[in-house]
Amino acid sequence: MNRENKRKTFEKGYYKTHACNDTFTCKVCGRLCTPENAGSGHRNHCPNCLSSLHVDIEPGDRASDCGGIMEPISVWVRKGGEWAVIHRCKRCGALSSNRVMADDNPMKLMSIAMKPLCEPPFPLERIEEMTALMGGSGALK
Repeated sequence: MNRENKRKTFEKGYYKTHACNDTFTCKVCGRLCTPENAGSGHRNHCPNCLSSLHVDIEPGDRASDCGGIMEPISVWVRKGGEWAVIHRCKRCGALSSNRVMADDNPMKLMSIAMKPLCEPPFPLERIEEMTALMGGSGALK
């Protein structure tokens, strides 16, 4: 990379309008992450463990000084049916949303999506009782 191209990559907002073709090693699982097979020129998380680094305040600005590990905590479905991963920074707690890439680990995505159903905030044994309290069918006899 020549000096002029390197300077451009550090301009504020450069990655908002330009694809990031950089290869990086995941700080969590150690996998080499490349932009190929991502389905987008904006690879921003590991396709294996879905972790990222806190480098942006606004997408593509590279303005964050935090640099903490962004752990995947949830998934959601955007308008139009596109899935996205919610990341939370382990250092400062910031939240961000990143679209799911074509080569992301489907088992990791599904395990994150299923977590609220597998670990509800109440004992599963009390579902029938709570349904009855809400006036639903299945009241205790």
